Amino acid sequence: MQTILGAGGVIGNELAKILPQYTDKIRLVSRNPKSINSTDELFKADLSDAAQTEEAVRNSEVVYLTAGLQYKLEVWQELWPKIMTNVISACKKNNSKLVFFDNVYMYGRVNGWMKEDTPINPTSKKGEIRARIATQLMDEVKKENITAIIARSADFYGNTPTSISWSTVFDKLRKGQTAQLLVSDKTKHSLTYVPDATRATALLGNTSSAYNRVWHLPTYRNALTGKQFVQFIASGYGVKPKYMILRKWMLKMTGLFNPIIKEIYEMMYQQEYDYLFDSSDFENHFFKATDYHSGIMQIIDSSK
Repeated sequence: MQTILGAGGVIGNELAKILPQYTDKIRLVSRNPKSINSTDELFKADLSDAAQTEEAVRNSEVVYLTAGLQYKLEVWQELWPKIMTNVISACKKNNSKLVFFDNVYMYGRVNGWMKEDTPINPTSKKGEIRARIATQLMDEVKKENITAIIARSADFYGNTPTSISWSTVFDKLRKGQTAQLLVSDKTKHSLTYVPDATRATALLGNTSSAYNRVWHLPTYRNALTGKQFVQFIASGYGVKPKYMILRKWMLKMTGLFNPIIKEIYEMMYQQEYDYLFDSSDFENHFFKATDYHSGIMQIIDSSK
């Protein structure tokens, strides 16, 4: 049995499509799980409840934690520590391997390339929470209390309504509207292609030698600037590369009455400076990342 905790989101759904390559027993766990494959086992659970989490993990060989919480600081502060504690405890009791799908918030602003050994140095409150739970998991690994992987992704892109790149760039240009870039069009920003991320996560989860470390998921090295990103996408849709830049002061003002923008604001250092994600270790061991042109064209073809 391989179990996805936090099924129903972008990563959980795509991961569920790939796991049949490795197992015919897949359990999808969320508050309201829905089948992806005809043979999926559905299990309703609240991961902030220890007993429900333990039941959800029972008899699982591999557990994938792909949960996405409401993008609100108070929610993260309350729920992420509970969820990580519950999942670690459940996996230990069931002798299950754990794969945690993570982001890069704990690194903070990095001058240069983010690598697996980049020091944890969060510069945001959300980053502090991610640092806490990632450290908690790896401390358990070091103590040999659990067999686990942190599968870490850069910001991702794909035909996914919850990704910023889709809502502010792809979908805008697809409709002939003006794309929106956050803070700058000149800084480079690494993006992980969703199919690469989920294929890699499944592969890692089913590779015994991959455990007990952090892996950066495959991300094409030649990062684009915001301007280049818009130009690539506009060319694919056959429209003019029209875009506007939402400056920090604009976002700060908007955040006064828009709670989502208010939550995003503290992460704008990721747009203000180059955001460079190195996945060479994974690519040297497993497979190469999809280049941006190919990934973008696949998204465009699927969205027309």
